[in-house]
Amino acid sequence: MQKFLNWIEAKMMPPMVKLSQNRYLVSIRDGIIATMPLVMLGSFFVLIAQFPIGAWTKFVAPYVATIMLPYRITVGLMAVYAAFGIGYQLAKHYELDALSSGLISMGAFLMTTIPVLANDAANAKVSLGMVMPMTYLGGSGMFTAIIVAIFSTEIIHFCAKHNITIKMPDQVPESVSKSFAAIIPSAVVIIVVWVISGVLHFNINSALMTLFKPIVDVGMNSYFGLVLPPLLITLLWATGIHGDSIIGNLVRPFWLILWQQNADAVAAGHAAANIATEGFYTFVWIGGSGGTLALCLIAMLFAKSAYLKQIGKLAFIPGVFNINEPIIFGAPVVLNPLLAIPFIVGPFITSTITYFAMYFDLVNKTSMLAPFTVPFPIMGYMITQADVRAVVLMLLNFAIYLAIYYPFTMMYDKQLLKQEREEKAEEDAEAAGTSATA
Repeated sequence: MQKFLNWIEAKMMPPMVKLSQNRYLVSIRDGIIATMPLVMLGSFFVLIAQFPIGAWTKFVAPYVATIMLPYRITVGLMAVYAAFGIGYQLAKHYELDALSSGLISMGAFLMTTIPVLANDAANAKVSLGMVMPMTYLGGSGMFTAIIVAIFSTEIIHFCAKHNITIKMPDQVPESVSKSFAAIIPSAVVIIVVWVISGVLHFNINSALMTLFKPIVDVGMNSYFGLVLPPLLITLLWATGIHGDSIIGNLVRPFWLILWQQNADAVAAGHAAANIATEGFYTFVWIGGSGGTLALCLIAMLFAKSAYLKQIGKLAFIPGVFNINEPIIFGAPVVLNPLLAIPFIVGPFITSTITYFAMYFDLVNKTSMLAPFTVPFPIMGYMITQADVRAVVLMLLNFAIYLAIYYPFTMMYDKQLLKQEREEKAEEDAEAAGTSATA
């Protein structure tokens, strides 16, 4: 195991570290994460409208359209907010005017959806004017939002780098000067997207969804697609690389698309169909990546070495809220062959169990988002439409983590205890020698 970890550290760490610092991945990560407060809040209204109690569902039935309005304006427009956020973050990397870049990116993304003339459903003769379909403004448009935001900001960067801007005199206020400087790049971006979408009638959103559909529906939403991310994440973490920031950034757009399909299905009164959402890993990351809450508990209760017991105590409370850097770097799990084994194997087993539990409809599939700091098993209960079976599944997974971590933690504890005793013996010998000399 040590040789394998050394090989990963030598061969995989340099390119992975470089990848984790890639400006596009960082901008995508930060831009999408910025939308999470809105998306999480909006997803709770699905639970309110479709809470799985017959009497409640009947009571709110006349008000469902009103209750779901926050969901439509948050989750339903997720890609719009992401386009702004990604453009904003990438512009900050280039030290451009982030606000203008974000707005241009958002405007360009909206240009990919052509407004249509709509009539009142109750009276076909009454025109509602031009309306914008929301089909691709949420999760389904995430790929387009990413591509358009990067394209827009790169155009702005190119124009700024080559001084293709309108320059105002120094006496003009800075806000006005920035607005004029953005005119030419914004014109280029909007015209290019307008030609593609409006003149050529090429549906960018539809084309990208068709292109990625096999990856989303088959690759990501399969058993292999679900167990591979935690395997890669834990392997990277075991060598000191923040696996979530690399693998998570790559697959999160796919997870969001599948999650919104689930949320829309539940909002319409149907069952969620997709397993591969980010919420799936709530059942896997109990205490954070690698399911380390079990490690914290074992170290705190059963370790005999002073160091490991103290680390367990310090890391347990953060671990309850799924923050596990203290135990990963404190125990440490990083470059520790004994603890790396359960850290990697545990999530593989719990991912497998969770996949088949959801595949055979033993537990509801996730249709809500919640802050990652919500403790287990409350999190599982919340994101599965208050499914009590989710609580049972999370407790089962936690018990599996305890069983897997225990023998390896105890072996590591023996090593630390032996080391502490040897160090104490050396200190006592030195102290005795000093006394004899005196």
